[in-house]
Formats: sequence, structure tokens, C-alpha cells
Amino acid sequence: MNKSLVRRVAALAIGLALVASACGSDDASTDTTVAGSDTTAAASNGELEGMKGTAPLVALSDEFKARLKEIDPALDDYSYAAESYDSVMVIALAVAKAKTDGIEYAKEINGITRDGEKCSDFKGCIALIDAGTDIDFDGVSGPLEFSGNGEPLKASYGVLVFGADNRLADDKTTYIEAEAPADADVAQVEVEGTRAGDGVLTIGSILPQTGSLAFLGPPEFAGFDLAIKDINDGGGVLGKPVVGIKGDSGDATTDTASKTVDAQLSQNVDAIIGAASSGVSLTVIDKITAAGVVQFSPANTSKKLSTYADKGLYFRSAPSDIVQGAVLAKVITDDGAANVAIIARNDAYGTGLAEDLQKNLEANGAKVVISKIYDEKAVTFDAEVDAIKAAAPDAVAIIGFEESSKILATMVEKGVGPKVIKVYGCDGNMGNGLGKAFDAGE
Repeated sequence: MNKSLVRRVAALAIGLALVASACGSDDASTDTTVAGSDTTAAASNGELEGMKGTAPLVALSDEFKARLKEIDPALDDYSYAAESYDSVMVIALAVAKAKTDGIEYAKEINGITRDGEKCSDFKGCIALIDAGTDIDFDGVSGPLEFSGNGEPLKASYGVLVFGADNRLADDKTTYIEAEAPADADVAQVEVEGTRAGDGVLTIGSILPQTGSLAFLGPPEFAGFDLAIKDINDGGGVLGKPVVGIKGDSGDATTDTASKTVDAQLSQNVDAIIGAASSGVSLTVIDKITAAGVVQFSPANTSKKLSTYADKGLYFRSAPSDIVQGAVLAKVITDDGAANVAIIARNDAYGTGLAEDLQKNLEANGAKVVISKIYDEKAVTFDAEVDAIKAAAPDAVAIIGFEESSKILATMVEKGVGPKVIKVYGCDGNMGNGLGKAFDAGE
């Protein structure tokens, strides 16, 4: 019997035991509908039901989601779609204001998002720019308000919850408005370099078609494509259509992103959207910025990038985890958790968010009873889960990517899954892709 089947059988056994103990109640664990396969059986047990987590997210309009679905009819997750869309928009508006697709436009990016006349659509913003008006672009993802280091000072977070079908229950999503600390509003970083433009704004991308964040690829690519469509429908930039080039980032275990960057730099891109993973961005940022090209991520959150020596050419539309750490800590402690375990992947994203989460949990009066940093390449997590179980927390925060499904499967096997203990996730794992992977035993 393979390991994934063992886990599904174990999960079913635990679910049935919980049903027996709750006999006669209206608890969701009494739903014992049996489907015709192991995968659907796992889903009907709803082992992820009640798991909660945070991700940068606004209440997207039905109109915007419908337009994304026109780009990708199979889309069932909108994580970072708005941030991807806004990243492209900000670049286009900065180029229009600078009147060049050369490196000089990077000096306009932060100002496009603050301290001017409000506008929120391409045609309206371009009209103001053409009239010589300083603009303050408020995007689909929120007000942005970039600091001098090219990252947003204001953000909206969605508090996401898994339902009984191991998928996100949209009707349970709530939102929290948050701001970075006052000292995050730093002075403008000087742009270094002399790259000239050719008059055609060309935007590449390194977004995850493969790897541990592949579930984020479809919404990010949909946002990328929709923004370019809207810009070109609005007349383009510098009098010409914007060119978009899509490419895979893979993850930090491969050199996919580096190869993609090489290919796109050879095609004279003026900007590259991505990567989604902070760890991947850190492997290619020097190559991109050394070429005098803007790198603009819709999803990087590691605070290591806040002070990186990026020649003033790195930007992101997702807030630093300094903000997410505070928001996730509030969600956990507002739910009454007092003794929290943290399990986080060993990369810039995982360790950074774990640090900020612990700091804010303790500031809120909670105790972190154990913090386990794991190898993201590991195939089993028994030792980590055993240690967490022994620490007897009343809540567990998982800071990870695709491998979070394996961690959760191990937690369910050992009797500390989301039906037994409060479990929380983050932007790296809170998506329908997690539920699909868990159901498939991956």
C-alpha cells in the first residue's frame, strides 16, 4: 500500500472516530456521505474544514472576476490576480509619464501610487498624465501607496476558511485593512543604470507554471494578460501596443527562473513581472537589475527584499510579511489561542514570516510553545509533527507552500488535524490547490 493511500485510510479512520464521539450532535464531523473513490471520500470527510489563514486580498468585484474568467475559463482561485494586474498597470503608467521605456521610467513608479490626483483605470489615469497632472493610482488590489523602496504601505488581507469540501468557503471570507509600521515609509531609493528604451514597452514574466507555487500561476497569469489587454484596448503606451511575454519561474529547487530571465532579457524586455516566490526572486534579482530592467513581483512578501541592494529597480505590489505577521497573529489570538506552535519552511519567506508571527503573537499575549523550521525538500514530516504534538499547543500555524498538504496529512494521521486543533495557514498555502493536493494524497 502506498503512503498516500495509507494517509487517506488513516484520515478516514480519524474522521469516523470523531463522528462516533460526537454522535447525536449537529457538528460538521457527522457528515459521513461516502463517494465512489478515495479522493472524493477524503473530500467528503472535510479534514481541512475550519482551517483558517491570511493572504493579501481585497473583495474583488464580480465584474473583475468575470473578466479574469474570460481570460482563463478554468480559473477557480484569484490569489494575487489583482496584484499581478496592478503591477503591469503601474509599469505602463510610469512609462507613459516618463515618456520612455528606458530605465528612467523606474524613477516614476513609486510616485504613480501616491501623492497625486486619484485615478483607478488606465484610460482615466492616462488622460490625467497627458494633461500634466500628477496621479495617485489606486489599483484593483488596493491603494498601494508605495514607500521609497517600492513596496506598498497599505494592504487588505483576506481571512480565508476551508469548508467541508476541502475548498475555500468564499462566503466565510472576511477582510482586514492593515498598514505597515510608520518607519517602513523610507526615502526614495536612487535608480542606478543607463539602459535605453526602444519605444515599445515589452513586459516579461516569471510566474509559476511548475513547482511548489504552481497553484498561484493561473490567477497571476490571468491578471497579467488582462492588464495588457486593458492597456492595449486603451491605446497602448508611447503610441504602441504593449507586448507581453509569459514565462515559467519554477521554484527555488530549479534553475527555471534563471533560464527564463535569460530568454526574456534577450528579447529586450523593459520589465519582468515575478517571481511569486521570494526565494526565487532572490536567485534572479541581481541578473535582472544588472541589466537595467525593472523586476516587479505581485506576490513576494519576504522582508529581506525590503532592504535588498536592487539599484532602485525592484518593486512589489504585495506587502511585506512585517504586515502579514501582525495580521495573522491577530486572527490567531482573536480566536482565543494562547499556546501556539509554528512550523515554517527554511527559506527567506518561511523564516521571515515565522519571526514576525512569533513577535506579534507574543505582543498579543500568546506563547509560542515550539517553532519548527523544516527542509522544504523533505518528503516526510513525522518528526516535526511529533514534536508539535508533544508541545500540546492549542493552535498550529503552517508557513509553507505546496508541501503544506503533506504536513496536514501527517497532522491528521497523528490526531492533530484541523478538526482536532485550530490550524492556520498563510498566503503561501491558502488556496484551493492545497485542498486538491490533500485530497489526492500529494
